[in-house]
Amino acid sequence: MPLGAHLRFLFSGLLLALALAVAAPAGAQQVNPTANSVREQQFLEVLKGNPSAELRGRVSIPDTRAATLERPAGRDWRSFHQGTMTRIGAVAVLGMLVILVAFYLFRGRIRIEAGPSGQTITRFNAFERFMHWLTAGCFIILALSGLNVTFGKALLLPLIGPQAFTNLSVAAKWSHNFLAWPFMLGVALMFLVWIKDNIPNLGDLRWLAAGGGLIGKGHAPPARRFNGGQKVIFWAVVLGGAALSVSGIYLLYPSFSGGVLDMQFWNMVHGIVAVLMIAVMLAHIYIGSIGMEGAFDAMGSGEVDLNWAKEHHALWVAEEVEKGRAPGARLQPAE
Repeated sequence: MPLGAHLRFLFSGLLLALALAVAAPAGAQQVNPTANSVREQQFLEVLKGNPSAELRGRVSIPDTRAATLERPAGRDWRSFHQGTMTRIGAVAVLGMLVILVAFYLFRGRIRIEAGPSGQTITRFNAFERFMHWLTAGCFIILALSGLNVTFGKALLLPLIGPQAFTNLSVAAKWSHNFLAWPFMLGVALMFLVWIKDNIPNLGDLRWLAAGGGLIGKGHAPPARRFNGGQKVIFWAVVLGGAALSVSGIYLLYPSFSGGVLDMQFWNMVHGIVAVLMIAVMLAHIYIGSIGMEGAFDAMGSGEVDLNWAKEHHALWVAEEVEKGRAPGARLQPAE
């Protein structure tokens, strides 16, 4: 190779080395991860004042939502879902279980004071029982699948392993999506059929003030078809069921919810209302099963013992006797 060519090659190499040496410090300064991290945290702190603020980049695809790099509100929602929501659920559900166990140990099973009479009165007809069990059955499965979302990763996953937990969660998701509709139907039917018997009145306040006969000795104040406690359950189901239905529809169809922030809001509503309803239903299930003698028959066969009805719904029994739909002579409300 001629000498001139060697010199030109050497000179080009020196120029390239000099260019790299000059550019390297500037490049290193631009990609300093520590400095960028500090600036990012400062920027996110500024954005936190505006819940709808977000850090966006550029994309070349039609879906412009992909340009969102960071949304501080998303961190708040994740903190709520993985922390606050878990604590609310634990306090509501586990707290109610502790209360019910303590109540059973203290009070025991509530017996029919006069003993079974051997005569029965129709409490709920076949359609009412179908309506109740449709709603109750769907709610139990929905509640279990929802609790899996909140507690499953911490409680079930270590016990049954990743594959079984995945299969269970997928099945729970599909059951949740499909059983939501008959649950909504059941809540609507309960409202239409039982609203006339669940309008609050002063007698309900007296019933609640006396503890419904569940605490202490003696009868509860006389009640009609539904007493004060049952009216509380009714309105908890109707109002809570309505809130679950509206929020659940928005979660099933995100395009209707109005955006990511609205989805997060409805998710929080759905979760909080759900765990509160689960706590209320645990008390309802307790009273309707082991907590009170004769109570399950109301939704089992639909026929309850006459003495049980007189002790808990004396005014209603008197009305039924007046209409000729109950055995025996005209009955006086229990004192």
